[in-house]
Amino acid sequence: MPIGRIIATPRGKAAAAGAALFAAASGWTAFIASQPDPRVAAIHEAIAKGYTPPAVRLAVDKLIKPWEGLRLVAYQDSVKVWTICWGETKGVRPGMRATIEECEAKLIYRVTHDYYLPLVDGVNDYWQAPITVQASMLSGAYNFGVGSKKPRRGQIGSRASEFITKHEYRHACEAQTAWNKAGGDVLPGLVKRREMGDAQRLGEAELCVSGLP
Repeated sequence: MPIGRIIATPRGKAAAAGAALFAAASGWTAFIASQPDPRVAAIHEAIAKGYTPPAVRLAVDKLIKPWEGLRLVAYQDSVKVWTICWGETKGVRPGMRATIEECEAKLIYRVTHDYYLPLVDGVNDYWQAPITVQASMLSGAYNFGVGSKKPRRGQIGSRASEFITKHEYRHACEAQTAWNKAGGDVLPGLVKRREMGDAQRLGEAELCVSGLP
């Protein structure tokens, strides 16, 4: 259960509305609706044609970027892993540099292919969840791992994913707040990210519930 109270907020609702506008303006909504079976196969087809999923755009802009922070020169994080851009660790070497444009392209690609599609394929009915729920789960997966059902680990093996499959979205939003520890200790920064954020940044649960009916 969350430590604090989880509520929808005006800024969370504004982010949800922006994601809906992006879905329409980018052509995502029209393309998915045009497919004979607008479910998982249609999502794969849309991505193959270059469309960015609205949940990816929302997660990247409102959660991942603000919480990860941007670094254009490779550095070692708190556990000595070489990192660059917005928390990118894959293929990073000492001395590596990147432009903002390179970081943006890498982040969208990675979140889409290494996080969003595995959740679409690995969590039953994830694709049906409200965009804010999908985005919140994406941000969580980017932070603590996509995981698997067997062995049970990461986002796919989480209680939040179980609730998504049951279409119990409020419970899913709150269940993800359990991922607030590092080394067995609850960290205030992770509590903020998982729950209601801070003055400058949306929290995952805050955004998650702000898109619910």
